[in-house]
Amino acid sequence: MEKDLIVLDLIVFDMDGVLVEVGESYRATIQATVKHFTGDEPSRAEIQDWKNRGGFNDDWKLSSHMIQARGVEVPFETVVEQFQSIFHGDGTNGLILREKWIAQDGLFTRLAADHRLAVFTGRLRWEAHVTLNRFCPETFDPVVGSDDVIHTKPNPEGLLRIRDSVAHGRCWYVGDTVDDARASSAAGVPFIGIAAPASPRHDELVDLLRREGAVAVLDDINQLETAIAQNR
Repeated sequence: MEKDLIVLDLIVFDMDGVLVEVGESYRATIQATVKHFTGDEPSRAEIQDWKNRGGFNDDWKLSSHMIQARGVEVPFETVVEQFQSIFHGDGTNGLILREKWIAQDGLFTRLAADHRLAVFTGRLRWEAHVTLNRFCPETFDPVVGSDDVIHTKPNPEGLLRIRDSVAHGRCWYVGDTVDDARASSAAGVPFIGIAAPASPRHDELVDLLRREGAVAVLDDINQLETAIAQNR
């Protein structure tokens, strides 16, 4: 039987902190953006505290909120413009270029043998493709970004769009935030959490993801094959 006639299982991935390490890209951009407008640079632990509360999957929104919390009022569009200027730079010096691919060689080749692989991310779709094309092109389909949905995470709209448009057997969503877990739960999709040991508030995040219903919490996606096998 041809592979394209076989109904494969489906794994949907978040990007930041799951497929790519973003401490020196997105997290550093949040820090630089807040400091630009307030003179005060937030710590990585403070950023994680906000993430753990839920509702701040959007880093533009989080940056704006952290600026306001420091008593400075800046139009949201101005915050976004500054954020993007740091993140993308002139195309040769943006912090996006500091991102590191987390998967070890061969992981996605093995997973793709019996899974459809897709992405549901809080990034804009074109921004997701910038990174995916750099590290692992033509692997994930579909890719759904924040500009593809009306309601962003923790709303499950993007995950439901993928789940309902792709023929599949079992399905999992892999993410690293409370909002990822809540979107997965709302979609009725088993959730596998990622909590990097070096991340601020690691133990708290592990506990939060488990309380939000994660069937497993991993150090990184290189442990995913074992987790999938154990949760079939």
